[in-house]
Amino acid sequence: MMYQNLEVVIEDRVAVVSMARTESMNALSLAFTAEIAQAFRNLGADDEVRAIVLASGAKAFCAGLDLKEFAAIGLKGSAKSSLEFPEKLRALFDCCNGIEACPKPVIAAVNGMCIGGGLDIISACDIRLCTEDASFSLREAAIGLVADMGVLQRLPHIIGQGFTREMAFTARFYKAREAQAMGLVNAVYPDAASMMEGAKKLALEITANAPLAVQATKEVLNESRHLPVADGMSLAKHKNMVLMLSQDLKEAFVSFMEKRKPDFKGQ
Repeated sequence: MMYQNLEVVIEDRVAVVSMARTESMNALSLAFTAEIAQAFRNLGADDEVRAIVLASGAKAFCAGLDLKEFAAIGLKGSAKSSLEFPEKLRALFDCCNGIEACPKPVIAAVNGMCIGGGLDIISACDIRLCTEDASFSLREAAIGLVADMGVLQRLPHIIGQGFTREMAFTARFYKAREAQAMGLVNAVYPDAASMMEGAKKLALEITANAPLAVQATKEVLNESRHLPVADGMSLAKHKNMVLMLSQDLKEAFVSFMEKRKPDFKGQ
């Protein structure tokens, strides 16, 4: 599928999605976020894709909301239009929810600034990497808003309540090494080229495993954030009741006996 603001390349079962709204440093418009949501729906349904890297083709990963577009919407304010906001802005919420709900693991590769809605996006990803020059800001309080694309709900599960509240209340910029110390990013790379190399290497490690098991594991991890331990374990057990019948499990046993790498088919 062709996109206006995204470039998608699939190679070795890894999809690299590059945000390409370069003239605005990937500022999030409704049309742009709708494309992101659609891309992840498409890739989630593509059996040839087993892992996804989300990156940027601009100097920044994401400059946050397209304030010109949203200021124009907001200036039309009335009680009726305010009540219609959630539906009018649905693409924003679908964007992050779609990344999180995508059955394939998603690795965010962050270069440069990652502001506001950009932080919402990477919080919906499974793993985050960044360059040495990356910086992160949960920016909404600085412009008189509350972050509402899911970051306040997702980020505490990644970096804890204390760091989330600090980021949200101060709205300041955090450098790459600070983000790593908080647990926001798994690794920091010297430049974009080495980061992308690292992201693809990590993605390939994921694709080497049984895809149905990886996807089920992601679902259990996502759901278990909201479940008691016993209920999360029950969900995992039910997933295994199905996976025990998979051809991939049989392939794992046979390849072990034959002392070779398994060739998983996702069946």
